[in-house]
Amino acid sequence: MAKREFDLIIWGATGFTGQLVVAYLTRTYGVGGELHWAIAGRSREKLEQVRHDCLDAALHEQLPLVIADSGDADSLAAMVARTAVICTTVGPYAQYGTPLVAACAQAGTDYCDLTGEVQWMAKVIPEYQQMAEKSGARIVHTCGFDSIPSDLGTWFVQQQMLESHGVAACQVKARVGRTRGAASGGTIASMLNMMEEAGKDPSIRKLVADPYVLYPTGIAAGTDGADQMGTRYDQDFEQWTSPFVMAVVNTRVVRRSNALMGFPWGEDFRYDESLLSGSRLKATGIAVAAGAGIAALALSPTRKLAQRFLPAPGEGPNKKQREAGFYELFFYAVHPESKEKDMLVKVTGDMDPGYGSTSKMLGEAAVCLALDKPRVGGGCWTPASAMGQQLLDRLIENAGLTFEIVT
Repeated sequence: MAKREFDLIIWGATGFTGQLVVAYLTRTYGVGGELHWAIAGRSREKLEQVRHDCLDAALHEQLPLVIADSGDADSLAAMVARTAVICTTVGPYAQYGTPLVAACAQAGTDYCDLTGEVQWMAKVIPEYQQMAEKSGARIVHTCGFDSIPSDLGTWFVQQQMLESHGVAACQVKARVGRTRGAASGGTIASMLNMMEEAGKDPSIRKLVADPYVLYPTGIAAGTDGADQMGTRYDQDFEQWTSPFVMAVVNTRVVRRSNALMGFPWGEDFRYDESLLSGSRLKATGIAVAAGAGIAALALSPTRKLAQRFLPAPGEGPNKKQREAGFYELFFYAVHPESKEKDMLVKVTGDMDPGYGSTSKMLGEAAVCLALDKPRVGGGCWTPASAMGQQLLDRLIENAGLTFEIVT
């Protein structure tokens, strides 16, 4: 691809998460340096305000503004033609994301987003895979808390297993430990939209429930079953566990990574996620509450009522709350032959998962696509399959994540 005007454009820079990404890139990479980037949205006035909030006045002109509209295909095409990478925070993606994916796939422009909308990815991946392969566009979804910690955590523990024992783990069990952070209004809006779609089209419910719905076309499903619904005792962690709401996204992304990389972990590789809940009583309470919440949101009247009390897109915790947040995930890798060679890895983030850490992960994924040597060609990828060690190194160096072997 010929050199373009920009390395990277942040699309949706005036939204809550978009502003966090802009602030992060400004702090970490500055303007007018190695990374030549711009911010984009519909309103010049709002973009100028974002620039004013993030930069000294003398530096304003070094961060260009790009005007485009998600409802105007010509403006999207003009925008993506100017840059090597588009990083988008504009969701719900099922409502606003498809035209941008189409424009990038057509123009050979790399793309990353924050989506956790399984039903949307299941639609756009097969629709634009061949176009992206032909143009060279690397389309990378789920570059936030959904699903970088799960995807890179599994990739990391498998790399350690291969290096230490010369064989991949046949199973990885991801367990969510301590976390602090408010739910993202954008994530909630995406979940509500998915449930709205499922209410209108029951086939979407079946689609989302498929453990291998994001597998590449033509590849037979593996042996994993449905996501955990109730409580279970985990012998390896010696704790009771309960369902993890994001497992419906993360598990499918991790399985897709294995397939896209050519099954380095085996075609019968198994992966699951749940919450470490300590006591059976606590685990049961979480499971019951989660089930009741999902049941309520599945019904249109209660879903509309809930929307009045849940955070809306663009709403989120303040700076102090974001910085006080954190999360930890554990990845237990099962050796195929010897229990003594099982391995445990811990992944942590230093801010709240929904906004603070997510904005840093998305920013680093975008910079990785823009500046690092490509590991793959065009197509629809996952974070691990597209960027692997390159992204992991950036997350550790800049974004406040840690990846460490526990045992």
